[in-house]
Amino acid sequence: MSSGLRAVARLITAITVVTIYIALHMAVTAFLDLRARDRFSDAPAHAAAFVSALDHYADGPVSARAHILRSDAWFEENAPLGESQSTVSSAADHAEEGRVSLARKYVAGLTAEIEKDQAGLDREVSSSTAAALYWAVPAGVLLVPTLWLRQRRRSGAAEVVDVVSRFVPHQPWWRRPVFLVGSWVGYGLFATGTFTVTMAQQRGYELPLEAQVLLLLGGLGALGASVLILRHCRPRSARSAAQALLADGRQPVLYLRSFADDETAARVDDGAPVNLHSREEQLAGALSAFGPVIAVGRPGEPLPHLGAARFYLPPDDWQPVVLRLMELSQLIVLGLGLGEGLWWEVGQARATQPARKLVLLAPGGLPGVAERLDEHLPTPSRLDEVTAGGSWISAVIAFDLDGTPRVHPVGRVPGATRRRSTLARLAARGKEAGLMSTTLSTPAHEAVRALKAALASVGIRRRTMVLRASFAMQTALAKGVALVVTVGLLLWLVIRALQALGLW
Repeated sequence: MSSGLRAVARLITAITVVTIYIALHMAVTAFLDLRARDRFSDAPAHAAAFVSALDHYADGPVSARAHILRSDAWFEENAPLGESQSTVSSAADHAEEGRVSLARKYVAGLTAEIEKDQAGLDREVSSSTAAALYWAVPAGVLLVPTLWLRQRRRSGAAEVVDVVSRFVPHQPWWRRPVFLVGSWVGYGLFATGTFTVTMAQQRGYELPLEAQVLLLLGGLGALGASVLILRHCRPRSARSAAQALLADGRQPVLYLRSFADDETAARVDDGAPVNLHSREEQLAGALSAFGPVIAVGRPGEPLPHLGAARFYLPPDDWQPVVLRLMELSQLIVLGLGLGEGLWWEVGQARATQPARKLVLLAPGGLPGVAERLDEHLPTPSRLDEVTAGGSWISAVIAFDLDGTPRVHPVGRVPGATRRRSTLARLAARGKEAGLMSTTLSTPAHEAVRALKAALASVGIRRRTMVLRASFAMQTALAKGVALVVTVGLLLWLVIRALQALGLW
């Protein structure tokens, strides 16, 4: 599926979801109006019983009073906010105070008022039913292209899914949904805590000191709880490589690296007040501008590292699968190291794939990498001149159509600074620990900028790469806010549905 068609598919899906939600809301409203009209259909009988009780009040005040109260309660519960309810209520009050003759005058026109209220209910039912049908038709129409586009997206990834799905560990069907819910709770706490701490910092001076301290401690507690919940739930709710491919539909980005580098890539740098996203997550977020990012997982690891979606190959028969995935991928991103398997992958990618399809990530401070790389290149890379530092990634190498390497060193983002920003500093330093800091420089940010420049130098451009990496650092807050809004809307719809069924 092309990027343009994919954008159209996302737009249509979003419109369909909103339309279906509105259609459901309108259907529930119409059902509630219908139930209200049906309940009020017994109003003439209750009105007759009410008038009869007033007429016989002198004969048996106790019995008549009980009938009057029951009829008044019925109208209070079932009558619309119209004239009949007001009339019965006023007449019941007068009868309760002994002014029975005045109460009889009040109910003289009760029959006409009931007919008027019934006509109003009929109009409401007609209007709400028409609105429900008005929204149900486009919802049904939009559902057809939405499902077709979803099927087409999945069929576009069918071949690579077939290759990868054989190497995805089986998980119980409930595992991911359960931990997704836990992750959503964590994101909700994260958004709540962030908002609370921000308000305590910016508006806390308007509150007493005790309230300000409680507000700040509550926000920090919510943030701390969210970090613990998310660290536990997010790896357990991560998509497998097959699920990621089916959800996206594009050709994947194949991320190859030494398993020994996973721990370094899993580090979380202080690039925001509370950063939850590892270096690899931010790198995968940038590369998702091209397609879903998949990677071979370390055999035997209890939980996948977050970032690229994992699948697991047998240690003695992995090369044919990697070769096949190189063919099916639109981009191969390979982190250099000292393992023999990595250099076999470099050689195969250079020999079998178009030159611009391969991107190399060179580590800093690792001896022998530049010399080993030059053995696979037609011209020297001069990599040793830019990899003297000890950063996570010191250089990004892309290739022209003729295979000439283009080396782009990873450097500090212009005008940016690195600083540590922890929960304690968030509480103490106020605005200095701003929520959406864009001037911070982290190893992942620097690597993504060099990656974008390297690809652009060989004619491959994706404007959203840096934005996607930045969004990976702030996505927790956005997900938390979206979660709170979504849960609120769903709860409101459920309550309305329960009311329509008479269960609320």
